[in-house]
Formats: sequence, structure tokens, C-alpha cells
Amino acid sequence: MNVRGRFAPSPTGELHLGNARTALLAWLWAKGSGGGFTLRVEDLDRLRERPGIAETQLAELAWLGIDWDEGPDPRTGSDQGRRGPYRQSQRTAFYEEALGALGESVYECFCSRAEIAAAASAPHGDEGPRYLGTCANLSTAQRSERRRTRIPALRFRAPPGTVGFEDEIHGPQEFDVQAETGDFVLRRADGTHAYQLAVVVDDVAMGISQVLRGADLLSSTARQILLYRALGRATPRWAHAPLVVSATGERLAKRERALSLAALRAMHADPQRIVDELWRLSGQIPAPGETLAQRARSFDLARVPKIPLALPDLQW
Repeated sequence: MNVRGRFAPSPTGELHLGNARTALLAWLWAKGSGGGFTLRVEDLDRLRERPGIAETQLAELAWLGIDWDEGPDPRTGSDQGRRGPYRQSQRTAFYEEALGALGESVYECFCSRAEIAAAASAPHGDEGPRYLGTCANLSTAQRSERRRTRIPALRFRAPPGTVGFEDEIHGPQEFDVQAETGDFVLRRADGTHAYQLAVVVDDVAMGISQVLRGADLLSSTARQILLYRALGRATPRWAHAPLVVSATGERLAKRERALSLAALRAMHADPQRIVDELWRLSGQIPAPGETLAQRARSFDLARVPKIPLALPDLQW
């Protein structure tokens, strides 16, 4: 199988050092395995998207020395590669095709968020309260009646039982999607396709064989595996890197201006020094002066810590 990794930022805010570390690890894992690397812009959330941020993110990643052989060109923004478009906002037709392929695994849901919250009890997952399947078995007549006053979302029928997978950093994982999340949204009532669907469709179409991302997305992996199975596609290898936190132990956020790549670049910070620090935080053996290509050859995913690590309070 051809090896291909990817990094897929959302243009909703400036990239911070935690994002940069995830991008670096994904690049090192792919290149160290002799594979290719894709950059995809995940701009589904048009309401939160900030104008010009996508272009800035591309330029900042290139400034750090991270390159890609498929994706938007960091200089012109035009797509480079044969598996584009590489912006999710331009891939609606692919998501609609996948919804059709899922067939009876998809159903219309007319419940509002307030109604779900009022009806549901614990647990609450990363998508909010567990969905109890209120609309899962509506009759044709009932669906027709509800369409008169509401536009439905589309949900995936999550089968019962655990979904297991091997995470290359955290080891064996198990999640019971039906018990923890319930049937999950694939397309919102406003027509926006959900992350869970889009990321699977895009990774399949772009030949992604290994996914390294932040540990905050670990629990979503089981939902995506269910979609891979329902579409008859092979799942990639998974690795979820622990988050980088601030010197005071707080999670980095895109609003952390002092630790954003834009701020560091504006103060003329040395990108090599930034990469050196992110390399150290990733548990790798320091070797000052090495190029990224040299580091890819010595990169060891097994050395990446399993717990969040704090950035030291450095003067960049």
C-alpha cells in the first residue's frame, strides 16, 4: 500500500505551536515511512471562517519548512495534485454521493438541539448529549408531516457494540458509539456536512493511509471507522498526539496570540529554533542543525509522549 499522511487545518483562527507540532509529527511520520504528504483546508464551517486565514496558515507551515506534494500551493493558493479540490468547501458533491452510498444507514432527524438536550440523560460526548434515536423509526407519513415545518438533518445509524482500533501512540482503544454518542449527524439541517463524514470521504479520495492528529480527536475515530466500514473502505492507521499545553498547564487555543505562528513570525523568531523545540517536545533525540529531511529518517513515533507536555516559557 502507498503511504500517505496529511495535515488538515481549519481556517477559523491562527495556528499555534500545538497545531505546528501536530503538522510536524504528521509530516515526519509520512516522510519517515517513505510516503507522500497532503495538505487539506477543512473550511466547512463557513460562519467561523476568517478571511485570509487559510492563506496565512499555508505560508506559516511553509515558513517552518513543512512542504506537501498535494494541496494548495502556499504561494498562489492553486491546487497542486490530481486528487483535489483540496478545500472542503469545494467538495460538496463528493459528500452528497457518499450519503447516497450509505443508503438505509442514513435517516432524517427533525429534532432541535434544545429538544435533544431536554430528552437526553448522561453521557455527554464531544457532540453534546447522546442522541436517543427519536427519529430513527419514523414512518414515511410522519417524516412527510414533519418536513412541512422543519428541514431535517441526516443521521447515521450507529450499530450497537464496541469499535476497537490500535492507536500508534496510545495503544488499543475501544469506544461504543451507540452507547456514548448515539446516531450521529452527517449533514446538518442548514445543509452543512459534518466533520465525521467529510473527513472520511476526503481521506479515502485522497489516498490517506495514516492519520496523525491531536488527542482531542481520539474519541471521534470510532465514528469514522463505522463510516469507513459502511462505505466498504479500508481504514487508515491512526496516531493521536497528546496536546501541547502552555507553561501554566492550560490548553493552547487559537486565540493564544503570544504562541501563534503569526506572532512568532512577526517578531522574526527563528523557525529552526521552533522546530527544534517541537522536536524535543515530541520525545526525539536532539541533534542540532539537522534538516527536516534528516530528522524524518530518524523519527521514532514510539518516542512521542502519551501525556500532554508543557511548552517552556521561552523568549523566542
